Amino acid sequence: MYNNHPQPYPQTVIVQKKGGGCLKAVLVGAAVLMGLTVVGAIVNGGAEPEGAGTATMADPAAEGPAEETEADAEPEEPKTAGIGDTVRDGDFAFKVTKVEKGLAQVGEGFLVSEAQGQYVLIHVTVKNIGTESQMFSDSSQKLVDKKGRQFDADSGAAALGLKNSNSFLNSINPGNSVKGILLFDVPRNITLKSVELHDSIFSDGVEVSLTK
Repeated sequence: MYNNHPQPYPQTVIVQKKGGGCLKAVLVGAAVLMGLTVVGAIVNGGAEPEGAGTATMADPAAEGPAEETEADAEPEEPKTAGIGDTVRDGDFAFKVTKVEKGLAQVGEGFLVSEAQGQYVLIHVTVKNIGTESQMFSDSSQKLVDKKGRQFDADSGAAALGLKNSNSFLNSINPGNSVKGILLFDVPRNITLKSVELHDSIFSDGVEVSLTK
């Protein structure tokens, strides 16, 4: 006996791969974004966005002067003592009180000494600030001119021609002071700079300016 009902056709089952739709959507979105970027570049004529380009260095002058540090600051020059100032070298304290120049001779009668150039007299007070007796001698003192030349004292002319020289091998006890005169025979056209005062021939000495 035959069955009059038609037999169903075989059905084809389509299986979709997972993730395929998502990947396609991402590719399409990327293509659209790229197209918009190209269109935007064409519309703007290839101009760079504001602020783009090579970075520039800041102008140091525009930032104002940098603060000066102690290392950059120039050291202050030590003050040079002048006439009337008290200075110290070793066990002696010195004070130059007066300067005379332009003397052609010193002394009287048979004790007259004539200068080769001119005599310069440096009046000085010397005090022993040490604890022992100290010998003061004019031979340890130096006169300096603007050219840097050094001149020795004329001990002989001072001893003979100056009554109150007190600068030739004068022993000064601690706490005592004497007023002496240093005598120098120098050229007539000299420009004085300073006098170097020493408590002995071996000391460093201290400078007193004669230009003030």
